[in-house]
Amino acid sequence: MKERVKSPMKEHSHLAMGAALEGARRATGDAAPIAPPPDPEVVATAKRRQFSGSERNRILAAADRCTKLGEIGALLRREGIYSSHLSTWRKQRAAAQRAAVEPKQRGRKADPAIAEARRMNELTRENGRLRHKLAQAHTIIDVQKKLCSLLGLPTDDTPEGAF
Repeated sequence: MKERVKSPMKEHSHLAMGAALEGARRATGDAAPIAPPPDPEVVATAKRRQFSGSERNRILAAADRCTKLGEIGALLRREGIYSSHLSTWRKQRAAAQRAAVEPKQRGRKADPAIAEARRMNELTRENGRLRHKLAQAHTIIDVQKKLCSLLGLPTDDTPEGAF
């Protein structure tokens, strides 16, 4: 049993001895040919499959022709795609068709930052104008209350049934 189990020290010394012998063989030139170094070329990583527009249209046309039960599934397996590809491509096709029908506006395109700043200025001015009108309305209401109290007229502040 002791012969089968090797101690780590013996293995280490065996490896060191082998390395020393190999070095001695190299120095004397009696060495057997050494294995060539590994190929430094790196294997390319897998890339996602990309479909051109014509391929997408061809697959969508084939999917549109499918009428029987299971034909679309067979098409998906044959082309190696998922059903989500079909739904995404259909949405893209519909959006492209809508964009093609819409009339294109002439002239410069509006800069979103400038449009946002312009809208903010308009809202700020409108807010200031409304605050001014509110202050005027409060002043008018205060004057009316004072006038009613001087003339002895009832105001809406006190309910009529409270007497």
